[in-house]
Amino acid sequence: MTIETPLRAALTQHPLEQLTAQEIQEARRILVDAGLVADTTRFAYLGLVEPPKDSLRDVAAAPDRVVRTMLWDAAQSRSLDVRLSLTTGKVLGQRELDPAVDGQLPVLIEEFEIIETILADDPQWKAALAARNLTPAQVRVAPLSAGVFEYENEEGKRLLRGLGFRQDHPGDHAWAHPIDGLVAFVDVENRRVNHLIDDGPVPVPEINGNYTEPAIHGEHRTDLKPIEITQPEGPSFTIEGNHLSWAGWDLRVGFDSREGVVLQQLHHTHGGRRRPLIHRASISEMVVPYGDPSPYRSWQNYFDSGEYLVGRDANSLKLGCDCLGEITYLSPVVADDFGNPRTIHNGICIHEEDAGILWKHTDEWAGSNEVRRNRRLVVSFFTTVGNYDYGFYWYLYLDGTIEFEAKATGIVFTAALPEKGYAYASEIAPGLGAPYHQHLFSARLDMMLDGATNRVEELDLVRLPKGPGNPHGNAFTQKRTVLARESEAVRDADGLKGRVWHISNPESLNQLGHPVGYTLYPEGNPTLAMADDSSIASRAAFARHHLWVTRHAEDELYAAGDFVNQHPGGAGLPAYIEQDRDIDGQDLVVWHSFGLTHFPRPEDWPIMPVDTTGFTLKPHGFFDANPTLNVPPSASNHCGGRVHTAE
Repeated sequence: MTIETPLRAALTQHPLEQLTAQEIQEARRILVDAGLVADTTRFAYLGLVEPPKDSLRDVAAAPDRVVRTMLWDAAQSRSLDVRLSLTTGKVLGQRELDPAVDGQLPVLIEEFEIIETILADDPQWKAALAARNLTPAQVRVAPLSAGVFEYENEEGKRLLRGLGFRQDHPGDHAWAHPIDGLVAFVDVENRRVNHLIDDGPVPVPEINGNYTEPAIHGEHRTDLKPIEITQPEGPSFTIEGNHLSWAGWDLRVGFDSREGVVLQQLHHTHGGRRRPLIHRASISEMVVPYGDPSPYRSWQNYFDSGEYLVGRDANSLKLGCDCLGEITYLSPVVADDFGNPRTIHNGICIHEEDAGILWKHTDEWAGSNEVRRNRRLVVSFFTTVGNYDYGFYWYLYLDGTIEFEAKATGIVFTAALPEKGYAYASEIAPGLGAPYHQHLFSARLDMMLDGATNRVEELDLVRLPKGPGNPHGNAFTQKRTVLARESEAVRDADGLKGRVWHISNPESLNQLGHPVGYTLYPEGNPTLAMADDSSIASRAAFARHHLWVTRHAEDELYAAGDFVNQHPGGAGLPAYIEQDRDIDGQDLVVWHSFGLTHFPRPEDWPIMPVDTTGFTLKPHGFFDANPTLNVPPSASNHCGGRVHTAE
């Protein structure tokens, strides 16, 4: 008789199942046995290495369960990138990083507190605070990623930069009291201040930012009646393990401490035919660059995925507050700084919600009056990175549409406003400024439209002049341009041309004889606003263009490269497309950059209402007709409720 241990049982599950707590413990044990973990070792990242796409065609083959981990040891000043097999219990390979070339590993949770400890003992910092009638005990320090700049004596060091905020009591939102004219550059590895800029005291804003206090928000309003969302028969979706099925859709819900929610093996079934759409969809990177050139903020740009790991910082969600309706939660497991499993309870929310009218027509000729309600499946998580909170929402609709929406809220980064009409910041409260900045994301869409033979075309509206064949000047048409090589597929949106990108499979034809496809509709908001020869433009090159298309490669996962923290630049998409591979009719990946350019408003203080950005993928010839004709009409009692007629 063979008794399977829990670990062995986990290894016989689908290769794309999320990592379990026991698997993370086993990964740590393998590393300890290999002599790679000391008391001073910290785990900057640990995640599942998904099997190659081709190997997943036959899951019965049970590919190795492989884990990638990034280890930092301050005592040895060493960063390791390690891969190991949970199946064999062996380390498969390791590489030591050269910080000057590769950059640093992601920021650790414990470094959020280390920076305050280091500064509290530093004579220069204490003297600077004393000149402002402050002590370290009154000051919170934001642990800010350092980037790569021309400052002396920084190369090869693991750095954070610190800006201070006065906190008047433990419950005080210190963002209301920025300490300006002062910034510390901290060597966290050697636990000392590398450099300090102190240009003397600046008045600290005295505004109250405590939005939870009745003195700020006043009495809670009483004119809002409850909205109750119920599904008496339960949700329409089912989930087994991480395999989710709903209204013709099926997919796997993955989770990674760097990317957060990952959608895998996305399929759609219609008319009894199950078809692949996307092998893997994720937000591979996001960056928040600031536009204030003052010496205290000119270096501010944060890669919230590659430097801070948005998935690791995911919130535990609350029923009826973060998600509303008939909710199913998943609780992903990540590794903490010491390589131990940490469960993010209710970290992923799955639910369906009404999405307005699906289709409607009143036809007087035929005497018909039909309407159908739309609904969508929502897979989401929320994360907190410092002062900002972000929601990542994937939507699947009945008609085959796929959407992604990012929701930005939280508290805007603040500064003491140096003068009225300052050109690089908004005054959001008396004496309190918020520098102009951007929130830029990169979606990685590993396409599989009816298979791996895919193509991308750019579609532009063409206005035609009045003349022969167009006597009234009303004609317009559409231009289609095949993006055949990687060098040709670095593109920008153009609202004047209604530019979209059509992804198709030339080997799979619909009933009209045309290749089946999906169209990517961009918002077309501004790309990276910084100078082309700036440090941030080199490091966040993905954000300089709305579209990149690359030939599929298993190790090309991140738009800004594998190691973002203090990387000198040029990694990720610029390096990928240097190969200039053929992408016409190939297994390809579509990378879409999008985001918000934020000129903060007074209404964004003291806490910012949600702002949104995203993109849409719509079927374009993928189906032979409207695939929602079989959606039944709503029951009459679902369309009624209380009816009030205005007199």
